[in-house]
Amino acid sequence: MSEAKVLIIVGDATETVDTLYPFYRLIEGGYKPVVAAPEKRKYQMVLHEIKPGWTITKEWEGYSIDADIAFKDIKPEEYVGIFFSGGRAPEYIREDADLLRITKWFWEQKKPCASVCHGVEIPARADIVKGLRMATVAKCKFDLEICGGIYVNEPCVIDQHMYSGRTYHDSGHFVAPWIKALDAERAKMGI
Repeated sequence: MSEAKVLIIVGDATETVDTLYPFYRLIEGGYKPVVAAPEKRKYQMVLHEIKPGWTITKEWEGYSIDADIAFKDIKPEEYVGIFFSGGRAPEYIREDADLLRITKWFWEQKKPCASVCHGVEIPARADIVKGLRMATVAKCKFDLEICGGIYVNEPCVIDQHMYSGRTYHDSGHFVAPWIKALDAERAKMGI
């Protein structure tokens, strides 16, 4: 293994800023971001924002992104860490057996994991959040807590090797500490 690769988990309706902020920060940090999804194809991202006068999130189409690899083809030992992006995608992909297997592997191997917004639905479904303090968008508090996690309403929550933020508005708070953890893991792996 010659380059330090990091998985970014997406699906259709992945939130654009949730995904692209860490994608480009990884490149800046000397990593190769590898976009992973149910199939190797183009995925439609979305933009989420609560508009003035609205009580729910409004959604628009965002950019599209190509998946580099399908979940079933991932060999997790080839990667330094994993990022669970938000948007509506996690609700639909969280039942994928290969994604759950990969998520558990990263957690059990104590690799740097990061989650934003609805991304929490994947580690929650993978049964790795019991007793874990995490930030997520408020409407996913139930998903986290029903699976045994502890909701924290802060822009950066670090518990063990999980780094989390509530929404993309928190990216400037939790992504940098996650990348520092990736740097330490990369050094351990000798790449």
